[in-house]
Amino acid sequence: MPVIILKTLIDAPIERCFDLARSIDLHLESMQRSAEKAIAGKMNGLIGLNESVSWRAKHFGWQFTMISKITAMRQPDFFVDEMTKGPFKNLKHQHLFKAIGMQTEMTDIFQFEAPFRVFGRLAEKVFLERYMEKLLLGRNGVIKLEAEGRKVKEQPGH
Repeated sequence: MPVIILKTLIDAPIERCFDLARSIDLHLESMQRSAEKAIAGKMNGLIGLNESVSWRAKHFGWQFTMISKITAMRQPDFFVDEMTKGPFKNLKHQHLFKAIGMQTEMTDIFQFEAPFRVFGRLAEKVFLERYMEKLLLGRNGVIKLEAEGRKVKEQPGH
């Protein structure tokens, strides 16, 4: 099962970073390229412990629906979201936050497993891991810009 670990240093307080990472609205803004939409459950605002959201998005030319649930949370240190229904065999995303002076280190530990056994493992190695890492980097960039008070829309590629 692939594991992607990313660290993002943000010039903002830990509480702000924690809330922005839980923001449904900011998540939607960060996923505009895949036309992601919240279609059921918690559809805006800050998602909390034991809350779920249903997402619909287009990836690789196909439309996917996925339900994610917040399964663990300790504010402002971490939260975990897990796929309860969707295109992956397993998907777990740990969001960790650590205050370092006036900055916050945001760490993502993203684990996923594609379906279809051998073909799924091949897809993970050939393109899925790289694709998922790129999505996470883009999302983290949006969180960083928003947390630091910069405009997302002013940045190239948005």
